[in-house]
Formats: sequence, C-alpha cells, structure tokens
Amino acid sequence: MTTFSILGDDDPFLHVSMQKGDKIYCESDAMVMMESALELKGRMTGGLGSALLRKFTNGENFFQQHIEATRGHGDCLLAPTLPGAIEVLDIGKAQYILADGAFVAATSGVEMKVKMQSIGNALFASSGGFVVMTSSGQGQLVVSGFGSIFTLDINEGKETLIDNGHVVAWDANLRYSLGMATSNTGFLSGVVNAATSGEGIVLRFSGHGKVLVCSRNRENFLRWAASKAN
Repeated sequence: MTTFSILGDDDPFLHVSMQKGDKIYCESDAMVMMESALELKGRMTGGLGSALLRKFTNGENFFQQHIEATRGHGDCLLAPTLPGAIEVLDIGKAQYILADGAFVAATSGVEMKVKMQSIGNALFASSGGFVVMTSSGQGQLVVSGFGSIFTLDINEGKETLIDNGHVVAWDANLRYSLGMATSNTGFLSGVVNAATSGEGIVLRFSGHGKVLVCSRNRENFLRWAASKAN
C-alpha cells in the first residue's frame, strides 16, 4: 500500500513509500529522487483527449510521470513546481475540483478527469481556465498551494467569498460562481469599487463542504515572475 507523508515545514517534500506492484502518477518534473526498485515512465493520463485539453486550454504538461514499484519496496521524493505547502486528501467519500497548478500526485485508484467550465468562469477566474481537474475513484490525492494552506469549512446557508487567486481545491459538491467582492448591485460601480479596493474577481461558494486556500496569490506571483523575465 502506498503511503504519502510530508517532510519539512517550509517548501516541503512529498515522501512516497511504495510496496511492490504499487503505482502512482504525478505532474511532470515532480520527481526529485527515487530508489532503484521503482520505474518511471511518461504517459498521457486520461487518454489523448484529456491530455490535449490540459495542454492547449490550461497550458499544463501533455505527459505526466507514472511511477511503479516493479522490483519491490521503494521510496521516492516529489516536489511541486511552486514553493508552498502540500496537502494529502482522502478521495472516496469526498471528491475535489482542483485549480490550475494544484495537482501534485495521486495513487492509481484516483482518476483525474477534465471538466468544461462556464465561459464566465473560464475567462475571468483563476479556477482552471476552460477546464478544471476533477477527481473520482478512491485513494489519495496530493495538492499544493503557493504559501501556506488552510482548510475552510463551508456551511449551508452562509455564502463564502474567496479571492480566486488563493483557491487551491474545493469539494465537488459545493456550488460556486464568479462574482465581485463588493456589494454594489451596479456593474460599473462594482468594477470601480473592485479596482479601488484591490479586490476584484472572487469565487462565491455555497453548500456544505471544504475549500483549501493558500496564503499567497499564485497569479500575482506568475505575473511578477514574467515581468522580471522580460
């Protein structure tokens, strides 16, 4: 049975302990170290259609890394692309939707599928572009967030607004929609207040379930990094 554990407090590693026959898959370039009992291959997860959607709509990698314990027990270390916390989610009773760049790894019993979003969410939210990744099956799923990760409990009858750049993953049973943080009813007033307050697009969650948020805004960081590169 595969065991995930988190090593370190700041920018941690994901330690994976695998028995013979165990299989996991992870995002491209996630593998840092692995023992010789393990075998690493690059594969398309979810078939050609899913791989193409991830690549051309969200800019994610076409191939993912698949690691199998073919020669007995072995350990490996994985790490996310951006610095920040790692969280292990139990998949089965609850399923999750992941924001861009949140996926790190999953056991073979968990399937990640692509789901088309509404045009509004796709164009204006950082919640996954035209498609988001959704989980199904049973096992464990590992996600990462830029900075620290905190889990919010959303309760029925109480809508919660979260800056879309801080959302990591959320319970698939939750209802969510795009909106503005300001309470003004007029669109123009909302745009003006959003610009002056510094809080623009938010995701409005309702229902009952959990939302994982990170302390740093991933989109702001990527824009800053791009400006430095230019």
